[in-house]
Amino acid sequence: MQSHGRDEILGTAYSDHDLVVFLEAAGVDDPEGVLDDPRWVEWRDSGPHEWNAP
Repeated sequence: MQSHGRDEILGTAYSDHDLVVFLEAAGVDDPEGVLDDPRWVEWRDSGPHEWNAP
């Protein structure tokens, strides 16, 4: 997410639900609709929607 011209990490998600909650809190109108948009979500350590237990 961009905040004042810089990226801002909102937190670490452990499920799609966590990610939707972060995006809703950031004011995204359609958080589920942007999960696969690389401009909004950077998937790390695995592919999209692949969650590893912490």
